[in-house]
Amino acid sequence: MRYDLVIFDNDGVLVDSEPISNTILAGYLTELGHPTSYEESIRDYMGSAMHRIHELALERTGQRLPADFDDAFHARVFAAFERELEPVAGVMEMLERVTSEGVSYCVASSGSHERIRVGHRKTGLDRYFTQEGPGGTRIFSSQDVGRGKPAPDLFLYAAEQMGVPPERCAVIEDSPLGVQAAITAGMDVFGFTAMTPPERLAGATVLFSEMAELPKLLA
Repeated sequence: MRYDLVIFDNDGVLVDSEPISNTILAGYLTELGHPTSYEESIRDYMGSAMHRIHELALERTGQRLPADFDDAFHARVFAAFERELEPVAGVMEMLERVTSEGVSYCVASSGSHERIRVGHRKTGLDRYFTQEGPGGTRIFSSQDVGRGKPAPDLFLYAAEQMGVPPERCAVIEDSPLGVQAAITAGMDVFGFTAMTPPERLAGATVLFSEMAELPKLLA
């Protein structure tokens, strides 16, 4: 393996949550007077932290979202996760392979810690990420840093906590914001195109469309 650390995005890379959460987000924003289609939600918000939703809504309409927006949105999303969420196809087998080869890995997500935990518990991925890393955890959220993606802060923080320099890290991402963050952090980035058109991840080091391809690419 040519990397000392593999950093996984969560939504859309480990758990197949993007269709669920963006359907709910588009509906909720529209309900609140910010008309948003599913396609627009994917385009504008996929891979971003919650603060970006607030910033874009204010910028576009001059109206702030309600103070309880985050809590209400997450309540809807978590209820849907409990009913519908599945791991990304092939991700269990990929993680087994990465684990068997002794590669260090972690998750760095724009989502909250609670969102990550709920998704991992529902899909069974928690068994791969509950073991402690060098810094005491393998799970990192934009809540841990001041700025979410496309800022590089989250990936740099994860690498620091895992004790690996940026140039020895590979990031697995499916959003343009995440690809930009990884590049700015000085890390190689593998763009997962299962749901994102390849041209939107054009800056990635490598593009791939199935999780089964990833171990060979990392090697």
